[in-house]
Amino acid sequence: MVATVVLVGLLLTATVTDVRVRRVYNWTTYPGILLALIANGAGSAWGLDLQSPLNDRLGLIGFPESLAGCAGCGLIMLVCYVFFPGGVGGGDVKLLAMIGAFLGPWRGLEALLWTFVLGACVAIGLIVWRVGALRLLSLGFQRLSCLLRFRVWTALTEEERAPWKTDVFLSPAALAAVLIVQFSWI
Repeated sequence: MVATVVLVGLLLTATVTDVRVRRVYNWTTYPGILLALIANGAGSAWGLDLQSPLNDRLGLIGFPESLAGCAGCGLIMLVCYVFFPGGVGGGDVKLLAMIGAFLGPWRGLEALLWTFVLGACVAIGLIVWRVGALRLLSLGFQRLSCLLRFRVWTALTEEERAPWKTDVFLSPAALAAVLIVQFSWI
């Protein structure tokens, strides 16, 4: 699966830059998107169907699937970027669009969902590590009892919000998600 190896290499590059400098660079994502679209377009033009022995080694999905995956995953991430500012960066949008271009719409969507699940697990783990499980339970119980007793939800103060602000890098989660989807690890 040449396409999978190329995708994993691009994701490894994005993971390193994301963790080191908190950026997913365009020089990683744009060439990856173009490479996926061109390779899948060439495979479609040369008549490589999905059952072809050569395609088993190449891992091509066809141009329509590649374009639909790129657009679908990119559009979902664009909505997240627009409506949840600060949570998803522009590099994350292009990164998941690249994954969609390599995997197609359905496997790309599966990888996108795994990315969110894995990223959320890491974020929850970081919050529990910073705040402590007992303190989180105590805060939750206090808020819930206030809501039930007074029917009012009180907003958190800035001091109470500080531990909840975590830097979660989606590139490592996306790399793990692609490995899960491509190799059926779960």
